[in-house]
Amino acid sequence: MLLLEGKIRFTQHTRSRLEAQVSMMPGFVSEKKKFTEQASCLPGISEQNSPPILKITDVHQHDVDFDSPIIPGLSDDVAKHCVALVPRFNFPSMGAVCKNWRSILQSKEFITVRKLAGVLEEWLYVLSMDCEEKESHWEVLDCLGQKRQQLPLMPGELKAGFAVVVLNGKLLVVAGYSVDNGRGLASDEVYQYDSCLNSWSRLANMNVARYDFACATVNGKVYAIGGYGIEGHSLSSAEVYDPDTDKWTLIESLRRPRWGCFACSFDGKLYVMGGRSSFSIGNSRFVDVYNPERHEWGEMKNGCVMVTAHAVIGKKLFCMEWKNQRKLMIFNAEDSSWKVVPIPLTGSSSIDFRFGIMDGKLLLFSVDEDPQYRTLLYDPNAAPGTEWKTSEIKPSGKCLCCVTIKA
Repeated sequence: MLLLEGKIRFTQHTRSRLEAQVSMMPGFVSEKKKFTEQASCLPGISEQNSPPILKITDVHQHDVDFDSPIIPGLSDDVAKHCVALVPRFNFPSMGAVCKNWRSILQSKEFITVRKLAGVLEEWLYVLSMDCEEKESHWEVLDCLGQKRQQLPLMPGELKAGFAVVVLNGKLLVVAGYSVDNGRGLASDEVYQYDSCLNSWSRLANMNVARYDFACATVNGKVYAIGGYGIEGHSLSSAEVYDPDTDKWTLIESLRRPRWGCFACSFDGKLYVMGGRSSFSIGNSRFVDVYNPERHEWGEMKNGCVMVTAHAVIGKKLFCMEWKNQRKLMIFNAEDSSWKVVPIPLTGSSSIDFRFGIMDGKLLLFSVDEDPQYRTLLYDPNAAPGTEWKTSEIKPSGKCLCCVTIKA
């Protein structure tokens, strides 16, 4: 196991024990939406039905009492720092060593320690669909575009219209809908993928089953707003998830139903944009803004229409509108202004995009199969005229969605 030089000193005996332990690690519709699609044709499909997920307790481990030292011969503070310096690829194996190590990997403190040590690794988690659109899978890519691993199959029913967010270094797949014998079923289920342990777990159910809704993390909590509910009725309700209590709580509703929208966070506030609402003709340009401290909604009019992809980098929001896939829209939260940037042509001019973020740069992945397309990269901090480049990072299939996890 390689540790960064200069970070901490070990005795030869402690290093040998630590290395020995590691070596042992084994489209939008009317306000009421009807379902006619078959499950195999759903856009944005998550994983196929899978056997019960393998729990970490099913793996042979060297169980250690929580009162025992994390690494014999070292104080716990020093030991936590040692564990944090291990390359990310080894985390799942480390979680199988003992309860103490697994507890460290699952804690909020772990990512903070790695950040302070300057060893955070940034990986892309991409939901890809095969060319025949028969099945999808989550795959993990590093900064060089190399495939690090494929995630275990997500438990639960086949779904579409769900939301994906990152919270405390973990991937959350929220709600959505499934189709059973031609009948659509809105879901209130939430699943969490722990990137350190390479395993899925079930979180508390939402108060309201929903799909095609806005969802984002703000100040360490997850917000879900609007969408469609049971029987396809549009929703104005909103709720928040607190990971410390594993509980969803209803908050003040929007003043009108809103669906097909998206959400993002700026300066500790929740912004809900795009989609449609019952108070507007066609696509909504209003922006609903929720202040978590005051527990109230406000509104601004400088919004945008329906968006097929969005990503936040710093204090800027990058959007792709469904009517124009050749222009990148950039929203500056500091002055609420919009900037339009043309997208260079590579591959087919009809390509649709999904966004990814790596090292503060925007990646444009293709939704369509086009051998001639090379992933476009936009650097918002580059000198004028040099913002666009190409990247070798590319999913193995059609990109349905993509998130970045630093751990």
